Amino acid sequence: MRLGAVLCGITVAATPLVGQAPPAIPVPQDALARYHELPTLREQADERQAWLEARLDRVLPDLMAEYEVDMWILSMREYAEDPVFWSMTAPTTFAARRRSIYVFTPRPDGTVERLALGGGTQGGVYEAYRSQRPVSDREGDGAGSAELVGDEQWQLLREVVEDRDPSDIVLNIDEVQAFSDGLHAGEREALERALGPFVERVRREPRLAVDYIATRVPEMMPRYREVMETVHAILSRAFSSAVITPGETTVDDVRWWLRQEVQRLGMTAWFHPSVSVQRAGDIPSDGPAVIERGDLLWVDFGVVAMNLHTDTQHLGYVLREGETDAPAGLKACLATSNRLQDILLAEMEPGRTGNAILADALAVMRSEGIDGTIYTHPIGDHGHGAGPLIGRWDAQDGVGPRGDVVLRPSTWHSIELQSTSPIPEWGGKAASCRQEEEAYLDETGARHWVFRRQEDFHLVW
Repeated sequence: MRLGAVLCGITVAATPLVGQAPPAIPVPQDALARYHELPTLREQADERQAWLEARLDRVLPDLMAEYEVDMWILSMREYAEDPVFWSMTAPTTFAARRRSIYVFTPRPDGTVERLALGGGTQGGVYEAYRSQRPVSDREGDGAGSAELVGDEQWQLLREVVEDRDPSDIVLNIDEVQAFSDGLHAGEREALERALGPFVERVRREPRLAVDYIATRVPEMMPRYREVMETVHAILSRAFSSAVITPGETTVDDVRWWLRQEVQRLGMTAWFHPSVSVQRAGDIPSDGPAVIERGDLLWVDFGVVAMNLHTDTQHLGYVLREGETDAPAGLKACLATSNRLQDILLAEMEPGRTGNAILADALAVMRSEGIDGTIYTHPIGDHGHGAGPLIGRWDAQDGVGPRGDVVLRPSTWHSIELQSTSPIPEWGGKAASCRQEEEAYLDETGARHWVFRRQEDFHLVW
């Protein structure tokens, strides 16, 4: 059944279905999107803990070797957590505790020593480090210990650094990448005092935090695909006669229905949904628009489930009396937007920067006579995730350093863009077909839709 025809005698189930496997890729466009129930909180924690172990065991050592990092120190306090903290701690950890310090040091065998100086073992993925020195050696020793007296945690950090004697130490300080700038000003001052002479070995390597957060392990995809299918099912229901009564329902009514549905399913929203209409005639500016027959509907909707973020924009159409499908002009607009998705994905080769991808995709777009814009971003542990930006809606000539980040395999991206087309049925008035759909680069760099993209309108009868 086509996405736009889910209301011809069949609606998306209001009660989530249990225990269904994610669909294979590619998913036929005529398959009905289904709700998937999340596991129990305890089962979710077990699954997320396994993801954490996989990332620390497989992703982190490769990145530290790639960027030749001899030691990485993360230091933070409660309510002042580093952004990378949430990608490196157990799902049962909700905040840093007093002060949490994590120290990562490569071993000769290719693994990474992971020490926690406060904050616990995070389910066994860190060693809760205690001093290895005799008490007599720790009391009143030289090398600048005087300024550390009274603060055992900083003394312990100095001991770790002295014992491992790293050639360099990476701290998360960066003017451009927020994901690599998690060391707060006061924390940095205290940390640098604790390092003493080793502060001369500090260097900045923003790619380490950015790429660690951005890199996804394959074990995450089955769950993410289920979440994305649920998002499609929610939007199919939102843009249906189960929620919308033409002439009565407002765009605000649909927004709040989405928020309530997300809560009912045990997920959260990371931003308040946007819902708007375009139409042949004028749209009143006083108050939320009432949805009328003949309207083109648009929604921007993002959920969080098991710390997996989604960001999706879909289109719907409210049928006029006697219509069974959207007008040909609107269908052509949607097809043009799909074509722009194809152009962008073709340019998203690993090793290229976001700015280079943007420039070449826009060149192809213009050569085909498409009037559009591209503003795609990474997604994953955050809605606007770590990695390269590929345009912004207001920056089609590149986005500076954020766009100079290199695209990598094993990453997820929200393919966000729009095409503008004149609609003959609207007397030539233009419509903007804005779409956003999750795609991913697998370990080889090949591109796939996480679930599928929208190629047909959701229809309101």
